Amino acid sequence: MKVDAYLRRIGAERPGPTDIGNLRRLQRHHLESVPFENLGAHLDEQIDLGSPALFDKIVQRRRGGLCYELNGAFAMLLRELGYTVQLLGARVRGRDGRLGPPLDHLALRVDLDVPWLVDVGFGRFSISPLRLDVREPQDDPDGRFLLREAPRGDLDVTRDGVVVYRLETRPRELGEFDAKAWWHSTSPRSPFTRGPLCSRLTPGGRITLAGRRLIEISDAGRSERDLTGDAAVVAAYRRYFGFEIDRPPEPRPRNPREKEIHLNDRLPYSG
Repeated sequence: MKVDAYLRRIGAERPGPTDIGNLRRLQRHHLESVPFENLGAHLDEQIDLGSPALFDKIVQRRRGGLCYELNGAFAMLLRELGYTVQLLGARVRGRDGRLGPPLDHLALRVDLDVPWLVDVGFGRFSISPLRLDVREPQDDPDGRFLLREAPRGDLDVTRDGVVVYRLETRPRELGEFDAKAWWHSTSPRSPFTRGPLCSRLTPGGRITLAGRRLIEISDAGRSERDLTGDAAVVAAYRRYFGFEIDRPPEPRPRNPREKEIHLNDRLPYSG
């Protein structure tokens, strides 16, 4: 891990002590610089959770990725900086209210004087780390979060009163997420293969490109517009997300007999 190159990628200086102030700053820099995106599923790219592949994609090619890639890479950076990090699996709550399967999501536990939940791979979520040992509401710039006990020692993480995901508390290895990452990037039943999505935090809100629709949320409100032409889509990725692609990612063909599942049926990423 080339730490200085990673820090330049997220626009952060090398931090000092491994404390909550520096962890909070690193998380915010990451969220504002590295987008959540599923474009690989629509550009014929293979997902690879190996350290060299993650560094190449996120740092050298300035791309984003799925939760497994984003939190996996961020964990590597934090460890290089001296933080104690564990990988935790989670089951994401869909818009239908049901929880997904185990290892549906990857989040991080960072241990300082107290344990913290860190997540740079969920799109719209907490901007700052959340205390894992607190069962009282925690206010964040992006909502009020509450962690509460769930069956089998898990924790339900809620945002503004709604469960976001059910978090395991036992540590995992990154390789344990390989199969689920492959499924999410290849299966016609995965929400990530339904349509291209790229989204990142901005200082005043969020910018999202869902297919060819550009969604901007700022202090002035929310605006949406459809981009016309391939050149406009490619230019939007360059302007708003800082990376180059040679063609717009397109939704995969769908079997007409397959049950229709829209991207937003499962994912609260676009805000």
